[in-house]
Amino acid sequence: MINFKQFELDNGLQVLVHEDHTTSLAVVNILYNVGSRDEDEDKTGFAHLFEHLMFGGSGNIPSYDAPLQKVGGENNAFTSPDITNYYLTLPAANLETAFWLESDRMQSLSFDPRVLEIQRKVVIEEFKQRYLDQPFGDAWLKLRPLAYHDHPYKWATIGKDISHIEQASMEDVKGFFDRFYHPGNAILVVAGDVSVSQVKSLCNKWFADIPAGPKNHRNLPAEPFQNEERLSVISAKVPVDAFYQVYHMSPRFGKAYHQADLVSDILGRGKSSRLFQQLVKEKKLFSSISAYVTGSLDPGLLVIQGNLSEGTSCQTGHQAVRDLIDEFLSVGVTPGELEKVKNQTESSLVFSEISLLNRAMNLAVAAVVGDPDYVNLEPQIIQNITEDEIMDMGQNVLRRENSSTLYYQKELA
Repeated sequence: MINFKQFELDNGLQVLVHEDHTTSLAVVNILYNVGSRDEDEDKTGFAHLFEHLMFGGSGNIPSYDAPLQKVGGENNAFTSPDITNYYLTLPAANLETAFWLESDRMQSLSFDPRVLEIQRKVVIEEFKQRYLDQPFGDAWLKLRPLAYHDHPYKWATIGKDISHIEQASMEDVKGFFDRFYHPGNAILVVAGDVSVSQVKSLCNKWFADIPAGPKNHRNLPAEPFQNEERLSVISAKVPVDAFYQVYHMSPRFGKAYHQADLVSDILGRGKSSRLFQQLVKEKKLFSSISAYVTGSLDPGLLVIQGNLSEGTSCQTGHQAVRDLIDEFLSVGVTPGELEKVKNQTESSLVFSEISLLNRAMNLAVAAVVGDPDYVNLEPQIIQNITEDEIMDMGQNVLRRENSSTLYYQKELA
């Protein structure tokens, strides 16, 4: 159970406070309601670029990291297709330093051309190292546009094409910042050895005078219903053949999401799963295989991903996965199997809440879709899912005409 209080400033900043006086630390988490799905298709990668630019200094603070380190703090950030999240941990006695740092870059981020050029180079190098120079690094660059034809999930967070970042102008960058990085588009979570009255006072001091910014009316194109099986085959210098298959499913928050998540766990979570037991351990067609869900805030994907054993073709592996799914949909799930994956999921939630930072992040993500208390409802939602619901979800999601498959084959010498 994550206890919290919430309030909102006049400029639209949503604030949640989670008091935990068993620790001497505090976490400050700021979630900006912007991800790669909010970008223009001809100017992608901007949300990720800002993950870097936000550490490039602001009006009164040339270096973000230096003053935080002086008071014993540490920080990081991540960007997803849905959100951009900045977080820091520091001794609770130094909480105001975090408010000073975060408010200054929200209000007066430095747009020094040198900073833009430095971070542009960092992002370009990251694109090359993580997506172009690693085996299978570009798999999702190929898979996303295969699965999504209209929705902006069709490009990766790093961007659709690195030329978009290479050609980004200062005007483009400032326009993106003004549109998304302001109190009216942010959620602040403060957790740890803090009080609600303390946080209210600091919010009024450091954030209340920042203008709200323009209201972001998100109107993204919905992905059309998929009614044909899709297949793409690529070859590259990789050590083994790999298999990727995705199915459209429900968005992150709601009972339908957890039903699909449990289906993915039954199929491919761990060495006791059906995919591993049958296709790795028994038939030895794959050297590794798993299933998982993307957890996207808009309708996401159930993913089956594996590396083929030497001598096994992608076609053979694909047919084996098909046969296993057909068997699952025909035979059904056993009560013991369902109970096991329910308990695994609930245990993961409980263990994640040991971390103060995870609690703050979970509250922020739930708040961005309108219900921070959802974090406390999830365990019961999961436990209430029935075998019939699991099978109905499986029949709905695991349709062949709902699948997009990528064969990533090893180039022949």
